[in-house]
Amino acid sequence: MRFEAITWERLAGAIADKAVEVKAEDGISRLRIGIDGAPAAQTGELAGQIGEALRVRGRSVLVVGTEGFLRPASLRFEYGREDPETYYSGWYDTGALWREVFGSLEAGGSGRVLPDLWDPVSDRATRSAHVELPPGGVLLLHGPFLLGHWFPFDLSVHLRLSTAALRRRTQESERWTLPAFERYEDEVGPGDVADVLVRADDPRHPAWGGLR
Repeated sequence: MRFEAITWERLAGAIADKAVEVKAEDGISRLRIGIDGAPAAQTGELAGQIGEALRVRGRSVLVVGTEGFLRPASLRFEYGREDPETYYSGWYDTGALWREVFGSLEAGGSGRVLPDLWDPVSDRATRSAHVELPPGGVLLLHGPFLLGHWFPFDLSVHLRLSTAALRRRTQESERWTLPAFERYEDEVGPGDVADVLVRADDPRHPAWGGLR
């Protein structure tokens, strides 16, 4: 794959344009976009930029981060606070994401999405109210390991960091998570699965391989 330099603003605009085209072509009621990447890749920032670009294009947008769907501490830390295997497969409540986020966005669904479920600081339910995403709206879900759960994305983006860049940009206190991302690369190959692959080693100078 050939990569070319692009700004984050242009990237967000290109993805927003594609999202509008997908809905127009396929008659999808509500579009589901995944922004996948390690926390060091700052997927939330790109999700926010895409959201703004979509709003300019007249779309309603809901941005949801997987950090709001962590499992309780008693489950996340069952095998210790720094277990990469549990981080990979047991930290995020994928069942709740299916139920509270994707379930209502299917054809004929109500569009009522729970934006978050669990507060990791207080280790309690957030008790957030559901938010209704109207027909024609776009869900932007961002976070790590998104492409390994068969989530029904209509468009997916993977922010790739090289092994060296991932280590460099991950806080020292969080480097115990790095083996989980190695496993993700080996088992899922997110760069091969995503519709859009972005190299983000240098956050000032991203590059992308275009739209597949």
